[in-house]
Amino acid sequence: MTEPSGQEPPDGHLRPTGPAVVGGSVMVGLVAGWLLHPISDRFGNPPVVSWLQPAALFVVAAVLLATAYVTHRTVHVHRRWLEPHHAVNRLVLARASVLVGGLVAGGYAGYAVSWLGVAAELGGERIVRSLLAAFAGALIVVGGLLLERACRIRSDDEET
Repeated sequence: MTEPSGQEPPDGHLRPTGPAVVGGSVMVGLVAGWLLHPISDRFGNPPVVSWLQPAALFVVAAVLLATAYVTHRTVHVHRRWLEPHHAVNRLVLARASVLVGGLVAGGYAGYAVSWLGVAAELGGERIVRSLLAAFAGALIVVGGLLLERACRIRSDDEET
């Protein structure tokens, strides 16, 4: 049966987040982070990255990775079903984490790159802390992708 628009109806399956989506969010963050330095320099003082930002991002990444591990064990090792609303909540968390983690990783990496070669009082600290925050953002992306994968279940067609 086709829809009035002539297209086939959706089959109720979600596709995994593709590398183009992840790459796109990282690139948008990279450009935004790189532009933050010259724009903020023109209108005031560029922001200083404290140790709190990377630390908070590492905590978020740890929670995501732990949730992915627990979800994987529940669904794939113990073969127990999640409640439907829990599965949807975890899938939404996973997808949002992939997108936002990519933006954060790219943003902090772009901000770090914008400070390369600049002789500033806190330039070195901004680079190191921004790169740590970018690494934590990349871990958030990995945690989101693992959580998304842990939410997948085999259909009857895939078990053959």
